[in-house]
Amino acid sequence: MGAQNGKDLLVKVDMTGDGQFQTIAGLRATRVSFNAESVDVTSLDSQGGWRELLSGAGVKSAAISGSGVFRDAGTDERARQLFFDGETPDFQVVIPDFGIVEGAFQVTGIDYAGSHNGEATYEMALASAGALSFTAL
Repeated sequence: MGAQNGKDLLVKVDMTGDGQFQTIAGLRATRVSFNAESVDVTSLDSQGGWRELLSGAGVKSAAISGSGVFRDAGTDERARQLFFDGETPDFQVVIPDFGIVEGAFQVTGIDYAGSHNGEATYEMALASAGALSFTAL
């Protein structure tokens, strides 16, 4: 796999609950992270005093963050409404030459900013709210 263009990392939201995803407008920078808590089962009997972890245990989670230019598009309105309603619709993250991650996320933060001689910007944060699926590209 060669170098990838950052603008091809897309965050999409299900706009109406019918499985039709639309790229969130105005994003300039996006990030997705995956985490898995470990469960330490080390005991006095652990070989050589090395830590032992319980396979398949622990909580898995994913987080999405992004920042961009406020466009007042339909996807801006959808993200804003999801935050205030506390809904957890499906989102897709398209990772170029890797795959598509899809599942329920909750919008956990939206920040708006601007200066008198610049564009209005926003940042948003999402947290996984259930099992995620992965489809390789």
